[in-house]
Amino acid sequence: MISIILKTEWLKLKNYRAFWLLLAVTAISYPGINGIAYYAFMDSIDAKTQSGQLVKMLLGNPFSFPQSFHTTAYLSSFFTFIPAIVVIMLITNEYMFKTHRQNIIDGWKKNTFIWGKFISVVLITLIVTLFYVAVASIIGTIATPDVDRAKIFEKAHYIGLFSLQVFCQLSIAFLLGLLIRKAFIAYGIFIFYSFILENILSGIFKLKSKKWGIDYGHYLPFEISDRLIPLPPFIGKFNEADNKLAIASIDDHVVYTLVLTAFVWLLSFYIFKKRDL
Repeated sequence: MISIILKTEWLKLKNYRAFWLLLAVTAISYPGINGIAYYAFMDSIDAKTQSGQLVKMLLGNPFSFPQSFHTTAYLSSFFTFIPAIVVIMLITNEYMFKTHRQNIIDGWKKNTFIWGKFISVVLITLIVTLFYVAVASIIGTIATPDVDRAKIFEKAHYIGLFSLQVFCQLSIAFLLGLLIRKAFIAYGIFIFYSFILENILSGIFKLKSKKWGIDYGHYLPFEISDRLIPLPPFIGKFNEADNKLAIASIDDHVVYTLVLTAFVWLLSFYIFKKRDL
């Protein structure tokens, strides 16, 4: 059955130019943002000024192994909205072209259809993760003159954290597309909430945290998975106390992210099962 699902999803995508275009933009954006940050950092520490030497002494090189996996994961996470748009496009196109209805007419169960989309989101997550790993490896190799092979993968756990973060946020994007069914409305809501509204809410909760004794902003939908990848040390050094707390809470947020992701997909199965075609 999985092979049939994969073949069907492939037939839907292979000639869809917008899908391949957005995937190409994702592939370009990761080396783009990390390359800009890397060369800007190298320019600052290569400067012969006293401040340049001080930066080099205090921060080291956040792009060298093994720190490369953390730094590039953090920077790449800013562009998760691009594959999220791809995922929204995948589900809203089903409604636009009525292909979801045709799948059911052809004998698919409703659960089978959602499993197909689940597999698609997993595959997109894996592709995005491969982009990130390639960038982290290349920049790490460039930035590390003398590679100690024993230490290269000390921070490789960020590969799993990045993959989980991406999968969670793409799952939320899928649920939004399933609920809204209109592509541009879903895009607008996703971008407005993830970039603007949640940041406003997070700021409000942070201000209220002293009064309430807890920062509820940590449990907002995107913030839950964003906290899987805390600030890299070269930024976190400016507020070491908060950064240490963020690193200590990663394990908790792994659990929260898994629970949230499971809830999103269970809700997706329930909604599609109950919805009229």
